[in-house]
Amino acid sequence: MRPNLTVARVISASLAVAVPVAYALSPRTEISDSYDFVIVGGGQAGLVLGARLSENSKHTVLVLESGGNGDEYRERIDTPAYSYFDSLWTTPLNWGYYTIPQPNANNREIYWPRGKVLGGSSAINGLYLTRPGEIEINAWKDMLGDMDGAENWAWDSFYAAMKKSENFTAPSESIAQEANITWNTADHGTDGPIHASYPGFTFAQVGQWEESLVSMGIAASKDMYGGQPWGSEVSTSCINPTNWTRSYSRTGYLDPLADAGNYDVLANAHVTRIIFDNSTSSGNLTANAVEYTTNNGTTKLTVKVGKEVILTAGTIGSPAVLLHSGVGPKDVLSNAGVDLVSELPGVGQHLQDHLSATVKWTTNVETAGSIFYDNGSERNNTLFLTYIDSAVAYVNATGMYGSKVDSFKSTILSQIDQYKPNTTYDNGVVDGYTAICNTTASTIFSSPIGQIELLFMNSDSNGDVGITAALQHPYSHGRIYINSSNPMDYPVIDPNYLYNPVDYEILREGLKLARKLGETAPVSSTLTNETSPGSSVQTDDQWLEWIIESAGTEYHPSSSCAMLPRDQGGVVDANLRVYGLANVRVADASVPPIALSTHLMASTYGVAEQAGIIIRKYYDGALATTAPSFSSTSANTTSTASSSKHANGSTSSSRYPVSILAWLPLAIAVILSFGGLN
Repeated sequence: MRPNLTVARVISASLAVAVPVAYALSPRTEISDSYDFVIVGGGQAGLVLGARLSENSKHTVLVLESGGNGDEYRERIDTPAYSYFDSLWTTPLNWGYYTIPQPNANNREIYWPRGKVLGGSSAINGLYLTRPGEIEINAWKDMLGDMDGAENWAWDSFYAAMKKSENFTAPSESIAQEANITWNTADHGTDGPIHASYPGFTFAQVGQWEESLVSMGIAASKDMYGGQPWGSEVSTSCINPTNWTRSYSRTGYLDPLADAGNYDVLANAHVTRIIFDNSTSSGNLTANAVEYTTNNGTTKLTVKVGKEVILTAGTIGSPAVLLHSGVGPKDVLSNAGVDLVSELPGVGQHLQDHLSATVKWTTNVETAGSIFYDNGSERNNTLFLTYIDSAVAYVNATGMYGSKVDSFKSTILSQIDQYKPNTTYDNGVVDGYTAICNTTASTIFSSPIGQIELLFMNSDSNGDVGITAALQHPYSHGRIYINSSNPMDYPVIDPNYLYNPVDYEILREGLKLARKLGETAPVSSTLTNETSPGSSVQTDDQWLEWIIESAGTEYHPSSSCAMLPRDQGGVVDANLRVYGLANVRVADASVPPIALSTHLMASTYGVAEQAGIIIRKYYDGALATTAPSFSSTSANTTSTASSSKHANGSTSSSRYPVSILAWLPLAIAVILSFGGLN
């Protein structure tokens, strides 16, 4: 299939060396002319799909990633605390998007960092691994009605898909005691590719988090990972406790794989459009090639598609690829100078994001920020460099409004029509907005599901402590669109923040809770003075002024290729197929039709794992219930030999190295890069 087996490259923080690992799959520089599956985007979801579809040795699979492999920044990717202290946002690994000016947020252009590297945002984010709740996942499924495949998105099925990705490790006894961490191993997966664990370093303030919230009447979570994610908890994080490195989609789903000869990953390959078979006389259009560039658009290359194109380019990238391919709203395409291939008004619509702001205090105790930026003795300690903020709380409407819940719910419902989208010609998109908001208000708002997330932040560069409040279910929806026919130009991002004043009112009450938490013992014993917004902000009008000047993204955009009926502005059906296209699917965070009350990493792994099951069943028949293809030791540095039986009945050679000795140079390089584990 390819001229020569390439050699894996491992770039150590200390030693820029090429380490031959004979059995490891590595990003390619040469690819074939045609593949069964072409996956657009080698980020979080794309590498999941690449691994799962290539499990059948009869399938050929290509992943095209716009960014690089990230090897030159590997120490910064791997070190959890560097997500705060040596952020990859300042590097080419970040797309560095901005929204257009937001009229209801002081006309600010708000920064939207997103990962541009193998692993996508899972390589540069804050590592939170929380999960959505059973109520909101089933609400998503119910919005699909009797659509074929709707049961794929019922809680039991989606819960299993999320667990399939996970390899859980409990915290050490000392960390669990100091941070007041509780867990139920039965709620977690234990043999998936992505490590879910806890930092090896913590602070007494983390342990005080839950105690203060309970004093406020917000109970500790009893089932954060089993479908009831409300209340307070210390969340799991994507940390591999065997070597204290970030666990992300590259280390979990790509690096451990043996080269079976049917799977290629090409970095620095920006997809410009999907090409369709123009001979189709009726029915859905068939994609027969994908066009991409490796030199910023100077030269265009194509790769043929035998079975399907799968878009996993994220909430911004996936609709952008469809639009540049001529699939989307006819007015957007006409204005951008792109020929209409298939009219689909919902592409880019229904965009939702968690809007957040942070109340800050000075403190009389040491923080992660003060240790690092004041060159504290712990600064270069491997365990200290695993610390990331992970204390969270999801506060439901009752916790915020008490007996006034029903009254406020009525207000929300009464205002939906008033704030429907005015950026579409299509009544179906408007109907979809109404359906999403009605579900959010009627089913989710009055349920125990969190309306606000509270987060403890002690990694500020000036040593302050923050408590962030983030709106989880916005009623202001925006869109992604293009205003140029050049696919190298950035798409336009308009989240339409605070268009519906209900969002401001919910976020305001969440920020008042954040302030109250900072004033509640025992947390209050370490906080000395509120610095932002400061005690001068007291009235609702003052809060509004501060919010429109200060609030920004929580980095959780979703829903721009929403799974909804087509007549509600849906883009994909319950089997992830794009309406009007015979062999194109979308499988990433752009798919859920409603914003989920969680950080999006676990749910995106769930979408991708579920997509793998759906697609494999379609082409391979019913999948055998065998052991997962990824061993429980899949990690940055180690892997084990195994064999797997594919759904077609054939037995393939192992996807893993046959000898641990092959990985020894890699293990040594990682240990050297961290100065030794202790």
